[in-house]
Amino acid sequence: MPTTRSTDDALAQTAVRALISQAELTPKPGLADTRDLQARATGTDLLALRWSAKSLAPGFAAMAAAARRPGEPTRALREELGAIGRCAEWTMARAGGGPVTGRLHHGALWVLGLLVAAAALEPGAAPDELTATARQLAAHVDRGAPRRPSAGSQVSATYGAAGARGEARAAFPHVRRALDALSAARAAGATETQARLDALLTVMSTLQDTGPLYQAGPPALRRVQDGARGVLEAGGAATDRGAAALAALDAELRAQGIAPRGSAALLAGALFLDALPARARTRPRDRGHVARG
Repeated sequence: MPTTRSTDDALAQTAVRALISQAELTPKPGLADTRDLQARATGTDLLALRWSAKSLAPGFAAMAAAARRPGEPTRALREELGAIGRCAEWTMARAGGGPVTGRLHHGALWVLGLLVAAAALEPGAAPDELTATARQLAAHVDRGAPRRPSAGSQVSATYGAAGARGEARAAFPHVRRALDALSAARAAGATETQARLDALLTVMSTLQDTGPLYQAGPPALRRVQDGARGVLEAGGAATDRGAAALAALDAELRAQGIAPRGSAALLAGALFLDALPARARTRPRDRGHVARG
């Protein structure tokens, strides 16, 4: 029988693999991926991306261990998770990844940290149960968080966008939609890369992503959402029309410097939940939780 420590390490490694898989997914419209990273210094940036993601493993394991102690999503646990997350981000910044990889991993640390803690609190729970537990954690105020406003909080205040915290407090509806999109694309015969791209586009099509809002305001967000819907309506990444629409959207967003990083972070959360043991995805619901958004 696995020890508690080995279980925590396993959750951490699953989170790291999800983070790397999301970052390496190609072609992501408007987002850095292997095309950009391999173009730099004969691939050393790709190695740095993996190294900086792996540097987060001790932090994720510590979050899992912290969650097991109280066994419930308390305010004290939320504050401990926040402190661990800030230490993990500090470690990542000094792991040699540089600003490119730091931007790729920053938002996903919040998403994955909450989901890792939820998975530790409820071993074997189904995805909608885990996202509901993450919602309970996110509802608590972290009194140790820095008081200076972030770009995301400024955008949320200006435009009323939910942002990363709002997404968590709503039980990660876009993570769950990404999971549904993954299942549907796989069932239709898509490759794993095509299924993951369709999942990303599904998130992009409705998420109020604060990245485009910060970069160029509401018109940029509308372009991201409309473009993502256009790719899906053309058949998704697995079809010729969909692939052509995806390439056109990618070129347009890159030319305008619009990067929907919030969508990518939520895809990482979906890949984490998707990689948990099959029993965690099929366990019958046995108590009331938030319905799918």
